[in-house]
Amino acid sequence: MTIKLNDLRDNNGARKGRMRVGRGIGSGKGKTGGRGQKGQKSRSGVSINGFEGGQMPLHMRLPKRGFNNIFGKDYAIVNLGQVQKLIDAKKLDAKKVVDHDTLKAAGVARGGKDGVRLLAKGELTAKLNFAVAGASKGAIEAVEKAGGKVEVTAALAEAKAE
Repeated sequence: MTIKLNDLRDNNGARKGRMRVGRGIGSGKGKTGGRGQKGQKSRSGVSINGFEGGQMPLHMRLPKRGFNNIFGKDYAIVNLGQVQKLIDAKKLDAKKVVDHDTLKAAGVARGGKDGVRLLAKGELTAKLNFAVAGASKGAIEAVEKAGGKVEVTAALAEAKAE
């Protein structure tokens, strides 16, 4: 027996049809549509999730934690080790300036609407020129030790503003 594409079907009962409520007494789901009689739960547009009968709900009894700094910067964090891996894999060109766009294209800098912050985790052996929004002291030292240089654009912008 061969299987034909036009004969393929689900097993009986594998997909259950939607129950049509409020369609007459004979359907078994007529009149009240399976909602019982009266009350808040029988009405439409009611949401009582989390209501505990007037007792203070659990989500309000628990303490609040943390805060959201409205002045905090959102940097995409990139480690030097990741950059070196990209160069070894030939996904980054060592001759060009490495900035947010090139790192994003290579798939390392995810997010970071305020730019990239370079951190010193990992080894860097390639000579690179970076143009990034921020960099740690260790990262700058490691890049310069490898023969490259780091241009920090965010620090320059803040210095000009003062």
